[in-house]
Amino acid sequence: MFDTLGDKLELVFKRLRGHGKITERHMDEALREIRMALLEADVALPVVQSFTESIREQALGQEVLQSLTPEQHLLKFVHLELTKTMGERAAVLDLGAPPPVVIMLVGLQGSGKTTSAAKLARYLAVEKGRRPYLVPADTYRPAATEQLVTLAHQAGCAVHQPDAGSTPIEIARAGLNAARKQGLDTVLIDTAGRLHIDDTLMRELTEIQRAVAPKYVFLVADAMTGQDAVNVAQGFHDRLNIDGVLLTKLEGDARGGAALSIRAMTGAPIFFVGVGEKLEALEPFHPERMASRILGKGDVLSLIEKVEKAYDERQAQALERKLRKNEFTLEDFRDQLQMVKRMGSMGDLLGMIPGMKKLTGKMDPGAADSELKKIEAIINSMTKQERHNDSLINGSRRRRIAAGSGTSLSEVNRFLKQYSQTKKMMKKLTKLGAGRLGGGRNPFAGMLSG
Repeated sequence: MFDTLGDKLELVFKRLRGHGKITERHMDEALREIRMALLEADVALPVVQSFTESIREQALGQEVLQSLTPEQHLLKFVHLELTKTMGERAAVLDLGAPPPVVIMLVGLQGSGKTTSAAKLARYLAVEKGRRPYLVPADTYRPAATEQLVTLAHQAGCAVHQPDAGSTPIEIARAGLNAARKQGLDTVLIDTAGRLHIDDTLMRELTEIQRAVAPKYVFLVADAMTGQDAVNVAQGFHDRLNIDGVLLTKLEGDARGGAALSIRAMTGAPIFFVGVGEKLEALEPFHPERMASRILGKGDVLSLIEKVEKAYDERQAQALERKLRKNEFTLEDFRDQLQMVKRMGSMGDLLGMIPGMKKLTGKMDPGAADSELKKIEAIINSMTKQERHNDSLINGSRRRRIAAGSGTSLSEVNRFLKQYSQTKKMMKKLTKLGAGRLGGGRNPFAGMLSG
């Protein structure tokens, strides 16, 4: 995400480092390039003007121009301004009202409202211990109710079954009453959308809002639409006074215009971002962390949180015992791969490690995910005996494994060689005491603190 903007800003700082002495002219040129980078990233013009003017006031001071590291000063100012523009600090979801607390999701057709409703329900259940109830109030889109029912079951959440012929307002009221009777504490209402904002849609949404008095009205906006997402946010905010934004498809947004503009243009904070198709691919939005990622400084805090969610302490202690006894098998290797997959895409994870963007260059993040899937297929094509004792895997077995996994013999050979080298390295680390995983510690803690 935000790769294009991040690359262009990196070039600005690189050019400043190339000068022995920084003049006011050099800084002016850098600010012009920052302005162009933001405009090309589809950031709203008023936001770009405010952004660059604020940095200009700080960057052209004598303290910066006379500094030995003016590019570092500029980097600091850009980081602070990016953070400020996106909301300064993470928005806090306050669910302290008497239950059931109502959250109403609005947005244009195709923005991802229904999927986002299920993602948010799952997040509230898993992360906040809530008992959410999903209400399908979209009576226009074919199979909208069926889609929400399916997603609700996948998320493990209760869903309202509306009576045939009910209006959206009646469905919303009935859903709220049903949640109250069942003792459920959070109601998420999935409303209808249109291809564009119109009076009919807004009247219906206003009536639902009056009928159920939601604690939050969240706009679901597609980050990939850039400036259009900002215009949509303004349109909904003018009529409904939205409380916040849930930005979808952020993982595919190389520019970043929507994330950088919505808060500044509407005043409504971004609460959550969708970063993938899976139901668990929803994250709270942290402006400071996102600013760090845009500037290639990584996001170690988010990475640690992902590791902690995927990490199982008992598995880690069992793995430590196996490493000490040299009993680490291909099945254990597969378990570790699956843990990494639960943390998200490799491209997303690499972007959270400081400096990794520079090291990987233009490497296709999808290639790493594809390689992990290939390795898992190779291991799954082995018999249980082979996974527990790789010395059994001779030439004929390798050919069978290649055929069963849809890979080539050379790919199977290369993986087994890499596995053998990894196993030797882990054995050495364990002997040195560096591979300790137990004691209730995160297995990645040492790597991340370094």
